[in-house]
Amino acid sequence: MFTLLTISCHQNQSSTDIWNSCCYSVKKILEESGVAPSEVKGLGFDATCSLVVIDQKTDEPVAVGPDFNEHNQNIVLWMDHRCPQETAEINATKHKVLQYVGGQMSIEMEIPKVKWLKNHLPLDTFKGCKFYDLADWLTHKATKSETRSFCSVVCKQGYVPVGVDGSMKGWSAEFLDTIDLHELVEDDFKCIGGVLGVNGTILSAGEYLGGLCDEAAKDLGLEPGTAVGSGVIDAYAGWVGTVAAKINDPDWIADADNEDDTAVATSRLAAVAGTSTCHLAMTPESVFVPGVWGPYRDVLLPNMWMAEGGQSATGALLHHVITTHYAYNEALELAKKENISIFEYLNNYLTRLKDEQGLPSYEHLIKHYYFYGDLHGNRSPIASEKMKGAVIGLSMDLSVENLAICYLAAVEFIALQTRHIIQALNDAGHTITSIFLSGGQSRNDILTSLMATATEMPVVIPRYIDAAVVLGSAMLGAKAASHDEKGNTVGLWEIMKNMSQTGRVVYPSKCESETKLVRVKYTIFLDMAKRQQQYRDVVDAVLNGNETKASAIEAKITAGSK
Repeated sequence: MFTLLTISCHQNQSSTDIWNSCCYSVKKILEESGVAPSEVKGLGFDATCSLVVIDQKTDEPVAVGPDFNEHNQNIVLWMDHRCPQETAEINATKHKVLQYVGGQMSIEMEIPKVKWLKNHLPLDTFKGCKFYDLADWLTHKATKSETRSFCSVVCKQGYVPVGVDGSMKGWSAEFLDTIDLHELVEDDFKCIGGVLGVNGTILSAGEYLGGLCDEAAKDLGLEPGTAVGSGVIDAYAGWVGTVAAKINDPDWIADADNEDDTAVATSRLAAVAGTSTCHLAMTPESVFVPGVWGPYRDVLLPNMWMAEGGQSATGALLHHVITTHYAYNEALELAKKENISIFEYLNNYLTRLKDEQGLPSYEHLIKHYYFYGDLHGNRSPIASEKMKGAVIGLSMDLSVENLAICYLAAVEFIALQTRHIIQALNDAGHTITSIFLSGGQSRNDILTSLMATATEMPVVIPRYIDAAVVLGSAMLGAKAASHDEKGNTVGLWEIMKNMSQTGRVVYPSKCESETKLVRVKYTIFLDMAKRQQQYRDVVDAVLNGNETKASAIEAKITAGSK
């Protein structure tokens, strides 16, 4: 197993541990399934959008701090927040590259982390590094190829595909020089993958990258030469593994009459849920959405564009709310006695409460409890790591019942914020009519029902709830395995349709009282988000001596409270 090292705002991992875990998993699967290595025709990789740092000369790991002697820790995890200053400096340039990452780079992206490393590593050490997104490093380890994926470099490293907005090389020397990362420009951007067609190769998802090298084949227990596809970020593998699901439901109308594959793909939002949630949507043309990452061309399907919204903490939020409550240990023991998970126990508890009180919906249990849950900042559409949590309705109640209420409020927040993200996408020009949800949260009937009701859209649950991302990677492997002598492969959407199973549909509530309540709670949700920004701004203005700005904000706050 690979480990996560967390020190303050630093969150690191080890590429060696991750590779060893991949090898263990593949060998274990072959052993348990009885599949012979010769029967494995293709391999696909996905990974978190984390930064891997490697020595250019030795291909060995380079320590990323805070202990720069610990070279085994050479990955800066996506959720590492060590670089707020570097992120602010990059965004202050307002360079045109930034319009393709939602108008500003997130602290979760990789260029701010590279800039932090330059500020903290000895310059000679920094100049000797090469940088990968984790999925690209895994394909490098598997094949020894320096090929990169459009998914990684476009989505997380500021690459703008050739031909987009006058881009000539993909990488912008002007941008990197402006943010004091001219070292990345040297040798035609060699340390970040090079220039397409000059000294580098960049591929869309699943395109044939090469065959397994001897060393990797031995590590994995597979045959040398097994086809490897260009990798993707894990959430994008979730899109691949879910949105082509078949719908055999007589009530399904979202895209039932549409035989156009492109139209179907662009109407379906993939919500890939785990610790955080990514919201992925496709368009045939570029659509710019304030506070939403993208638009990104070529990352999954050639000449198609992706937008990536997201919630920085969803699974992590639920875990935090539950485990920090006074009654957590009591509830956990009660769940263990019933041999069920804490989530199932709380859902059952809420069902009993609702039924005992004769309420028409779960929402009515928290009608006067208002929770805003951006405890780890807001990824979109507000796009600010400064956003925090807020609660109206706190009491001195420390019971299991209160724990269940707090948990339900966090579930409600996740649903309402999903609506906020989809509304921003559709207002800008997307045409989303349904949500394809994957990950463990798909098992939570209260969450999926609330999400459908809050967004007023059907939510589709995949057949393989926990395996949607892995299935997406398998589809990449299948695409790679389809290559001919020239390296051409079958279209990814065709493979997705062939390998996808039937999904289960959750529809919005038909209870008028519940829908009215959810709509007004959404209005309150938006107001809570707006007000915390105003409170922060007015306090900062006062402390910075800007009385004019402070007075203007105070006037808005006062007007809004009347």
